[in-house]
Amino acid sequence: MDTTRRTLLSSCGIGTVALLTGCLGEGNGNANGGDETDDETEGDSDTSPTETGGPELSIVSTDELPDAPVRPAIEVTQKTATESQPPGLKATVTNEGDRALTLGEGRAIVFAYRNDTANNLMLLPAGSDYPVEAGCWRLTEGIAITEEYRMVTLEPGESASQVLELYGAPDADACLPTGTFRFESPYSVRDESGEEETASFTWGFDISLE
Repeated sequence: MDTTRRTLLSSCGIGTVALLTGCLGEGNGNANGGDETDDETEGDSDTSPTETGGPELSIVSTDELPDAPVRPAIEVTQKTATESQPPGLKATVTNEGDRALTLGEGRAIVFAYRNDTANNLMLLPAGSDYPVEAGCWRLTEGIAITEEYRMVTLEPGESASQVLELYGAPDADACLPTGTFRFESPYSVRDESGEEETASFTWGFDISLE
């Protein structure tokens, strides 16, 4: 797999604000199995118990495969948050054609730095330190993203993948939202040189946090 970067333009802060519910540590009862407390806030019943790490992540649906020689896919890698790791996904795109293809944009095709369509959540590459509240997994500030168009060349049968972590939007009153959320990304399929576009499409999926 060959990755190139084209046209570095600038950097920008990405941040969205939403009213979120479901902090890690909230739940329907205490960790020892006691009764609900009188001062429990409204919405706690929408999250999983404390010992499960908050709302559980699952994939509700994915779009139909595109009419192009590439196959995008998504899978859950971490169902619930822990004290050291937020919920996680893995995005993969595979060249199912008989010749090398160049795909763009290189981060978008594996859903890196993508917000859901309502701007409540953000998917970030795993393995980096982000500005979050410990055990909460809500971003405390925007993430700077360079505005460049990256191209990824895949040989026949080759895949590109990215392990992703799921974070809540910054400046919210709680950690992770509950409900159903949609992510989608545009794909550009080009010949090996990257000069001629042969197909383009948008592909996405819906997740649930309950």
